[in-house]
Amino acid sequence: MNINEIKDLMAQFDQSSLREFSYKNQSDELSFSKNEGKAPAPAVSAAPIVAPLQAASAPVLEPAPQAAPSVVSEVASDAPAPAAEGDVVESPLVGVAYLAAGPDKPPFVTVGDQVKKGQTLMIIEAMKVMNEVPAPKDGLVTEILVQNEEMVEFGKGLVRIK
Repeated sequence: MNINEIKDLMAQFDQSSLREFSYKNQSDELSFSKNEGKAPAPAVSAAPIVAPLQAASAPVLEPAPQAAPSVVSEVASDAPAPAAEGDVVESPLVGVAYLAAGPDKPPFVTVGDQVKKGQTLMIIEAMKVMNEVPAPKDGLVTEILVQNEEMVEFGKGLVRIK
């Protein structure tokens, strides 16, 4: 699935009355949600989702990787995240993450780079608008948690800075 197809799906979902949408094939998996909070996608009934989110939001986040066994390899790449040191810079919006200004350009940052507060870490494209993600503080990039052209959701960890 190419980026234009993903953008088209995002636009159609945004204009629809659907609250959640998931798509999966052999190589791609997409999930869109207009629900507040980070409830697991497999739940269909609204009543069970609301109660756990209000009771404790942290436990609700843990079952999500188990609910999608087909993405174990992607989840496994995120598993070492707690071992790395530093604060996680989270995505400020839903979109496509770009680690460089162009395909033939060097990445904005790499692991081991020193960054200054306000320096661009990556770009997130949302609705054909390129949004720079600035470093929230001076520090050392200890981990990059996303891949180039990966779909990211609001609050997803992007970079870890120590």
